[in-house]
Amino acid sequence: MVKKNRKNKQGAYNPQFREKKTLFADKEIIFRSQNRAKVLTISSKAQVIFVGLLLLIGIWSFYSYHIYNKSGAIISVKDRELETTRDAYVDLMGDFMSLQKNITGMLTNMGNKNPKQDIEQYKRQATAVEDKIKQIAAESEWASAEKLEQKMSLNEAILQRDIAASERDALKKQMNAMEDVIDELREAEMEVLEKVSKIAAKEVGKLKGAFNEINVPLKKSGLYFNPMANRKNGKGGLFVPEPRPQIKDKQINAKIETIFNDVEDLEYYKEIARYVPFGKPVWSYWLTSPYGGRADPFNKKKARHKGVDLASRTGNKIKTMAYGKITRAEFVNGYGNMVVVDHGNGFVTKYAHMHKIYVKKGEYVDVGNVLGEVGNTGRSTGPHLHYEVLFQGKNVDPMPFIKAKIS
Repeated sequence: MVKKNRKNKQGAYNPQFREKKTLFADKEIIFRSQNRAKVLTISSKAQVIFVGLLLLIGIWSFYSYHIYNKSGAIISVKDRELETTRDAYVDLMGDFMSLQKNITGMLTNMGNKNPKQDIEQYKRQATAVEDKIKQIAAESEWASAEKLEQKMSLNEAILQRDIAASERDALKKQMNAMEDVIDELREAEMEVLEKVSKIAAKEVGKLKGAFNEINVPLKKSGLYFNPMANRKNGKGGLFVPEPRPQIKDKQINAKIETIFNDVEDLEYYKEIARYVPFGKPVWSYWLTSPYGGRADPFNKKKARHKGVDLASRTGNKIKTMAYGKITRAEFVNGYGNMVVVDHGNGFVTKYAHMHKIYVKKGEYVDVGNVLGEVGNTGRSTGPHLHYEVLFQGKNVDPMPFIKAKIS
């Protein structure tokens, strides 16, 4: 009976119940050393704090990694923008140097080229340089705090502002240096423009002086030549405005406008001067008989000389000093071989005692064209050129025309 009860006890089901522990239940760590045991208990609160610290470190590490990558991208973008601005600065300096070279060339070629065209080119280049300066100034706005705050959160904006501030300071130094260079170049430009203005004004003054010189003998005959009389010619046609670049610097713009006016006057005076016989018709001569009263070379009686006698070697070339049309080219009693040129504006020149005549009646000649050779034909005592200048049909003293200098 006892055995039977043991079997029943051995085969009986005896379930054991265990209490379910929480995740952060108190934990014990047992340390054994030299048959001794030491128990370290970690409370649930300490476990929560430890896990919380781990999570904070992880979150901080992730955030720092994100900000590091973001700041690296920002720095890369700003580096590219700064490099672009630097390139623009270098290009701008190159444009200024090119501009200065062109201005120097304009001064050098003042007498060989059309100065008005050079000044137009200068204005176009100066305007282009101004546009580049504005473009650089506009592109530097990427460093403003307002734009940064629009793009990013507060923390990222602070980070980017700090990064951009150092770059902006470096860029500002470059811009300040560039402004100093621009100021120096502006002063140099004003000096160059002042020189151009003086050159143009000097050339205009020289031509005005030449016209004043020839008016001296004209006034003695009650005449006067006004080169500006025909300037206001009739004009017409469809209005097509020509865009003219304006430089914002009022002082430079005013100086350029003054130069334009002087250049326009210069071009007009030069055009009129083409039709006025300025200069000597033979390169080498000596005056043997002036204009006005004299003793006749043959009969020694008082006579009136309508021109001047310019002694020279036979065969020396005779040139016309103004544009005109040949109205006579023939042998004339007393004058010998003679050429008459009508220059318009009331001016006529006569060339007598020529050895050879190279032109024919009806031909047009320009300044410097050869009419023939010095000779001794007609009523003459030796090789020379008898030269007359007429204005509005009256003879005037040719010497002021010969001595007048327009170049």
